Amino acid sequence: MKRRNMKVKSFALALTAALLMTGCGGSSMEMAADTASTTTSYYNTESNYKSNDIYVTETAAEEAIEAEAPAAPAEGGSDIEVKKTERKLIKNVDLYVETETFDELLVTIDNKTDSLGGYIESSYTYNGSSYYGGGRRNASLTIRIPAEKLDEFLSTVAEVSNVTSRNERVSDVTLQYVDLESHKKTLQAEQERLLELLEQAETIEDIIALEGRLSEVRYQIESMESQLRTFDNQVDYSTVFLEIEEVNKITPVKEQTIGEKIVTGFTENLYDVGEGLLDFVIWFITHIPGLVVWAVVILIVVLIIKGIRKRHQKKKLKKQLMAQQAGMQTQAAALGQTKADESKTEGKA
Repeated sequence: MKRRNMKVKSFALALTAALLMTGCGGSSMEMAADTASTTTSYYNTESNYKSNDIYVTETAAEEAIEAEAPAAPAEGGSDIEVKKTERKLIKNVDLYVETETFDELLVTIDNKTDSLGGYIESSYTYNGSSYYGGGRRNASLTIRIPAEKLDEFLSTVAEVSNVTSRNERVSDVTLQYVDLESHKKTLQAEQERLLELLEQAETIEDIIALEGRLSEVRYQIESMESQLRTFDNQVDYSTVFLEIEEVNKITPVKEQTIGEKIVTGFTENLYDVGEGLLDFVIWFITHIPGLVVWAVVILIVVLIIKGIRKRHQKKKLKKQLMAQQAGMQTQAAALGQTKADESKTEGKA
């Protein structure tokens, strides 16, 4: 770096001297020009850059690097590297189990994971709380287990719970891994060549172009190293997606006879009836305050309706009595008129 700074300073001084000596005659100008030319001649001849007025573009820098970079591997070389490399296999397992001892199973799985050198990546547990009761606890766990101890872990889970479903998936990433390593080595070689050219750079433009390309190469190398570390982690530690459900009775594993199926079905239905009655009792007790309020409201509504009906009946009865009284008065008046008429007739006779 000191050599590069000295060359940049020398070039700047040469240009300054050329500008100051412009008015001192042709011979002085030629001397300054020769000085500037001498300062940049090494870079232009040794680094094979295509430059104009000592300006070097990023494209020229890349061409120079490609000229110095190692040749690409021959066709089929990637397959050879794959054969030499240990297989990179990523194993994932989906496991669904049921248990009658929920808490004990969680403790057993946690202890077994620690003893095997694994860890629980994520977990979710539902405690079964429900407003109406009858809820069942369950849990979802994502567990990372060392690949060589995966079978031991799965065997332990099968011993302490009832496995209802199991799905295994294996992904071979050997080819992707080898390609990443090969590309990384190529970029590292390019990085070393860039550092060598940066030590030889004499102009600010060259330095900027080389440092820009160097930043890109370093970013790509870091990105590939991150991908390789991710692959290594997934290969070294298998992933188990474990779903646990608490049940009151374990699902039968072996095939049942017709008689066993009838007995099992009758027992389960009888159990469901008992559970339904229990749930109803729980629901009724928990809803007593609300039921009382609704009973009072209904009673008030019924009393109001009855009161309205009584009033309506009283009004109707009153109208009927008034009508009867009016009829009786009309009949009495008619009878009196008849008697009066009869009296008049008898008097005339």
